[in-house]
Amino acid sequence: MQTRALGSLQVSLVGLGTNNFGRRMADEAVSSVVHACLDEGINFFDTADIYGGTRSEELLGAALAGRRQEAIIATKFGVKISDERPGGASPAYIRQAAEDSLRRLNTDYIDLYQLHTPDENTPIADTLAALDELVKAGKVREIGCSNFSVAQLQEAEAAVKQGAARFVSVQNDYSLFNRKDEADVLPECIRLGIGYLPYFPLANGLLTGKYRKGQPAPDGTRLKNAKGELLSDENLDKVEALIRFAEGKGHTILELAFSWLIVQSAISSVIAGATSAEQVRANAASVNWQLTQEELAEINAIMA
Repeated sequence: MQTRALGSLQVSLVGLGTNNFGRRMADEAVSSVVHACLDEGINFFDTADIYGGTRSEELLGAALAGRRQEAIIATKFGVKISDERPGGASPAYIRQAAEDSLRRLNTDYIDLYQLHTPDENTPIADTLAALDELVKAGKVREIGCSNFSVAQLQEAEAAVKQGAARFVSVQNDYSLFNRKDEADVLPECIRLGIGYLPYFPLANGLLTGKYRKGQPAPDGTRLKNAKGELLSDENLDKVEALIRFAEGKGHTILELAFSWLIVQSAISSVIAGATSAEQVRANAASVNWQLTQEELAEINAIMA
C-alpha cells in the first residue's frame, strides 16, 4: 500500500471511513474489518464523534487495542451530538470534545483532529488557538477541517500565528459525480500544501456497480429508497458506460473510481467504508490501476 504525506503524517492511499460503525454493521464485525485494513497496509482510519451516536469512536478504539501504534486515527468534532454537546468550534467546546473523543477511542493522542463543519459563530482564530493548545499538549498531532470552501481555507490560513498549528487537511465531497472542488479548492490545496481527503468517493454507492439501469436497487443498499437525480437515467447511463470502459480494460468500476481520484496530487488518501474483510481487500487493491492520459480523456468524455 502506497502512502502519501498529510502534514507530518504518512497515511495510506486508501483509508477506512467508519461512519457505519455502531450503525449499519454489527459490532462484532468491526474488529475483523479494522484488522483486515492493518493487514492490507491501510493505516488511516477516519471517524467522528457524531458517527454511530458516538459509538464509532468506541468501537474503533476497542478494535485497535494492542495495535494502536500501527494506526493513524482521524476524528472530527463540531456537529451537535445532544443538548449537552451542542457542537460548534468554540475553545471551551473543543477542549471538552477532544477529551470525550480521547476517552472513547481509548488513546492518549489523536493523529488528525478535524473541525467537521465551519462554525459561523466562532472566529476561526479562536478555533485555531484552541486546537494549537491541544497540539502543544501532545493530545493532537495534526489538525484539519471539513466542508470548507476556498474562502474559508484562505481565512484559516491567514489566521495562523507564527509557529502555531495550521490545517494540514480538508475533507470534502469529491467524486466523478461531484467535481465542483476542481475549480478552486483542489488548486488552493496545492498552493497551500494542504492534503485533500475526498469523502463519498463512490458517490453514495453509484460507483460500486451495485446500481444498474433497469434493475432494482439491491436490498440493504444505501440508495435502495433513493429518488430523483441520484439514480436518474442520465446518471445510470454514465454508470453503465463506466462499467463497460473499466471491464474493457480488465478492471472494475470501483477500481476506476479510486484510481481516477489518486491522479490528483493534492489527494492524500481516499476514504471509503467497508463492512467486511472482503470489501477491505477490494478497496486496498483498487488503487493499482495507473490511468493514462488517454484513459482519463475517455473517462471525462463519458462524464461530460
